[in-house]
Amino acid sequence: MSKHKILGLDSLSLHNMLDEDSELIPLMTPEDEELINNEEVPGVLPILPLRNTVLFPGVVIPITAGRDASIQLIKDANAGDKIIGVVAQKNEEVENPTEQDIYKTGVVAQILRVLKMPDGNTTVIIQGKKRFEIDQIIETKPYLKATTKEIIENRDLDKTKEFIAIIDSIKELALQIIKANPMLPSEASFAIKNIQSSSFLVNFISSNMDLTVKEKQELLGQNDLKERALLTLKKLNKELQRLELKNDIQSKTRSDMDQQQREYYLHQQLKTIQEELGGVSNDEELEEMRLKSLTKKWSKEVADTFEKELGRLRRMNPQMAEYGVQRNYLELMLELPWGEYSEDKFDLKRAQKILDRDHFGLEKVKERIIEHLAVLKLRNDMKSPIICLYGPPGVGKTSLGKSVAESLGRKYVRMSLGGLRDEAEIRGHRKTYIGAMPGRLIQNLKKAGTANPVFVLDEIDKLSNSHQGDPSSAMLEVLDPEQNTEFYDNYLEVGFDLSKVLFIATANNLGEIPWALRDRMEIINVSGYTTEEKIEIAKRHLLPKQLKEHGLTKEHLKLGKAQIEKIIEGYTRESGVRGLEKQIAKVVRFAAKSIAMEDAYEIDLTNDDIEKILGPARLERDKYETNDVAGVVTGLAWTAVGGDILFIESILSKGKGSLSITGNLGKVMKESATIAMEYIKANAEDFGINPEVLEKYNVHIHVPEGATPKDGPSAGVTMLTSLVSVFTQRKVKNKLAMTGEITLRGKVLPVGGIKEKILAAKRANIKEIILCKENEKDILEIKESYLKGLTFHYVTDMSEVIQLALTKQKVKNAKKLA
Repeated sequence: MSKHKILGLDSLSLHNMLDEDSELIPLMTPEDEELINNEEVPGVLPILPLRNTVLFPGVVIPITAGRDASIQLIKDANAGDKIIGVVAQKNEEVENPTEQDIYKTGVVAQILRVLKMPDGNTTVIIQGKKRFEIDQIIETKPYLKATTKEIIENRDLDKTKEFIAIIDSIKELALQIIKANPMLPSEASFAIKNIQSSSFLVNFISSNMDLTVKEKQELLGQNDLKERALLTLKKLNKELQRLELKNDIQSKTRSDMDQQQREYYLHQQLKTIQEELGGVSNDEELEEMRLKSLTKKWSKEVADTFEKELGRLRRMNPQMAEYGVQRNYLELMLELPWGEYSEDKFDLKRAQKILDRDHFGLEKVKERIIEHLAVLKLRNDMKSPIICLYGPPGVGKTSLGKSVAESLGRKYVRMSLGGLRDEAEIRGHRKTYIGAMPGRLIQNLKKAGTANPVFVLDEIDKLSNSHQGDPSSAMLEVLDPEQNTEFYDNYLEVGFDLSKVLFIATANNLGEIPWALRDRMEIINVSGYTTEEKIEIAKRHLLPKQLKEHGLTKEHLKLGKAQIEKIIEGYTRESGVRGLEKQIAKVVRFAAKSIAMEDAYEIDLTNDDIEKILGPARLERDKYETNDVAGVVTGLAWTAVGGDILFIESILSKGKGSLSITGNLGKVMKESATIAMEYIKANAEDFGINPEVLEKYNVHIHVPEGATPKDGPSAGVTMLTSLVSVFTQRKVKNKLAMTGEITLRGKVLPVGGIKEKILAAKRANIKEIILCKENEKDILEIKESYLKGLTFHYVTDMSEVIQLALTKQKVKNAKKLA
């Protein structure tokens, strides 16, 4: 490795970063300066913005790169000529600086060394060369690049008596400051005395003065060397005055510090006397901890670890900061529930009653919990499964955990994972760091007091990752029954058995959960509620809960089935019941206000009263539209909040056979429309369509509500039906909806989200539904009560869809297509 010349006071602290072949030179010789002055400034430079420092020519500084763009820039430059442009940011808070966020004047720098630090950041040692000015930013990705021009420095006054006197004054003041400031190393005086270059002396001192970025940038921007030296001298004078004032204050307060030290020693003597008189000493407290450890049900490995760490604590001085850290660690070990299990209650009928009491519907979930209890009762030992309740918001996934805990007779713990992006939140910090803490899993188990609680991992699909690690990867060990018998927390440093914990995760979107994590969980779909179910939930749970929270009883307000149904259909848009509860709360507040103000009101509310309280019905979701016009077809869609219906419209206009699509559609739905159009062209005669019509008319497909993004493989059959309808001018049957995807051969493919779509169809008063034959198995899993009043047609080919969906008669005022 070639020897580096490391220049400047900052380099004294860099010695440990360099290897044996690096040479530490705290001075710049005239020859070095001459070499730098003869170098040309490149016309184009990659620009590295610095948050809180300014680089000066000739000076060496270390910088830490944390931004992705900066790391990429350093990587590219280090692999090339190692020359970069360094500028300061105007505001250090800006994360991704643009041209407006950086100063125009900067310094060409050479990368001397790139170091990968233990904390994951990249530290770079750079040396300033010459000043430049940014002419124009030409690239912003992956990092800034700019055209530059060199700033010529005026050095004609180097030999004048006045300039020499200024330089001598700067040296003298700098030496006084070093002497007055105990924080500066003595080597700094040697460096100052032996600097031969006037310009480097000014740059060297400007770089090391305690100034703001703005003040340092002002010094860097001075083109005239004499002016820069005068400004440096002025700021040195201020610094010396500040130091002298600080030292004066410290000398006056030193006597007070001596008094505090005297009191400290007296307190220590008093503490010793109290211990002699029968007080509790540290040794006695540590002995109590040792005796307590003998009662713990932990393994030999954990017991040995505790004894070792306790012995280490005994040898520590109680006044050391590490003493408190070590003591907290041992107290955590003693407070954790090693081998402490609550006894499961195996009364299955009681458990069923609790689940039915707290949650209406959700039969699959309840059945799974009862099965788990049954196996526990028969075997009395079982690795707890990891259950993931998946469904739209507000359907009772989180609250179900409390009911499960009560039915099992276990403690209940909930941990929200939404937005969690630090792996240490799961695995904990290493206890050697200041402020280290165990992971939230261990913290919650400590609060629970048992090692087999019902542990709800809320919003597991909202986990994110960052430079601090990937929490979803850390969850892999937690949620694997084969691995979590020895869960390793970085703070605890010994394995903890999580195999008896009943984990229940909740998620709104399975697609957001990494496949490896999803594979470790048993997925149970908690879909939306029908209107009938919502009415029962409102009567049994929501209304009594809101009356209680607002200080009322059922004698103060009564809501009938018709009124609850009106609230559901006119004021809520959801698969769950969270929005419904908010509207019921608004009605209850109206009653509470009337009682408090002694106003008369009807206890038995009517539909008109509901409209007066909540205003006119705002929502007409899932409202079926008549389809007397050709080309209008009702489709079924899945959304993150449940099922929905959508309408696909097609219209013809004279043209050259082009296809246009609108309605904020995604790539998949646009492809479905193209496939449908091409299939019709290939099979036009089978559908009774004149092939010449396809070439003389333009087709426009539109899906209303363009503000809402729509995408997914479920609209193929709907689009094809809409196109055949508009080309043949035959209308679609009343109260009929469909879902499915198609192939170029006209085959109908199965789709997902069937239950949610069926519920949406029922809310919209649809009577007939066309599905792929392979989706029949999904219908068989749905309760018969949900399917009441619906007729299903199972198809395998598009010809069957057209035959079922289109009536034989044409629409009124049908266009004559020629």
